[in-house]
Amino acid sequence: MSEQAPVTPLARVLAALGAGERDIASRVTLTGGTYNTVTRVTLTDGRDWVVKTPPPHTAALRYERDLLVNEVTFYTAAARAGGPVIPRVVRSEADPASPTGAYLVMTARPGRPWHEAGLTADAGDEPRLRAELGRLVGLLHAVTAPAGPGSGFGYPAEPFGPLSPTWRTAFTAMTEAVLADADAYRARLPYPVGHIRTVLAGAARLLDEVARPALVHFDLWPGNLLVAGEPGARTIGGIIDGERMFWGDPVADFVSPALFGDIEQDRDFLDGYARSTGGAVEFTDSLRTRLALYRSYLYLIMLVETVPRGVGPEAAEATWESVAPHLVDALDRVRQGG
Repeated sequence: MSEQAPVTPLARVLAALGAGERDIASRVTLTGGTYNTVTRVTLTDGRDWVVKTPPPHTAALRYERDLLVNEVTFYTAAARAGGPVIPRVVRSEADPASPTGAYLVMTARPGRPWHEAGLTADAGDEPRLRAELGRLVGLLHAVTAPAGPGSGFGYPAEPFGPLSPTWRTAFTAMTEAVLADADAYRARLPYPVGHIRTVLAGAARLLDEVARPALVHFDLWPGNLLVAGEPGARTIGGIIDGERMFWGDPVADFVSPALFGDIEQDRDFLDGYARSTGGAVEFTDSLRTRLALYRSYLYLIMLVETVPRGVGPEAAEATWESVAPHLVDALDRVRQGG
């Protein structure tokens, strides 16, 4: 007698939503991310879903606990401000011990990742898309963390404890966590952890200028921006993967759209941002130093996460060569501004 095949996490999730094998028109595993398992499922009745399930392993960075909580928070909070480009949550479960395991089901958005969309200079799409992105990010930044008990700054999943009353406290906890991960995983960094901690602390007072916990995506690289439409008429079809979001300084969202570049040179993005926020961004010395703090934080994550991800020596070396010089530059800017 043959053994029955084990039920997959995807099948358990779909069953919880009342969908069986006969209801599925197609399913496609989506790649490009480095953490969750992501599957696009189209049902025979036309419903188009994206299903996310977290990995079973426990080797991760401290801030990555219950990432789906962050993502649900992002889509829920951003739905009205971002309009149709924001996926809608169909159903979610945060408890990994539940019968289905933790999962998130959301509506699918049209388009392909920005870097795979085949944008060409002659079509003139890039400047318009950069302005559209700036406008959308400005709209998202108008969203503030809900008031009341438990509100504040930081990751909604509360991986380091309750949300903080000040941005300085929250961001210090965030950087302390990734530095602790660097120690625990013996990650390769350009400076000792203690030196990096001292440099970051030297500019921490500037974080007190941030009084409002704004909605920050913090992962706006091209893979998380879907581009739809034909050449010459491209639009942003979706802003996805909000799992790294936090409530904090909106300036932090200027890092990933210009990951290894200078957002001050992206006039199209900044013009679009100004149109939705009602005024141009003033790049003061203080703002530039805060931006360097957030660049340092993201580059630290990118270097440290290669260890628990087990990316292999070649990929780890490639990440080191591309990221480490920018971390050195960002820390230099923090030290000069602090």
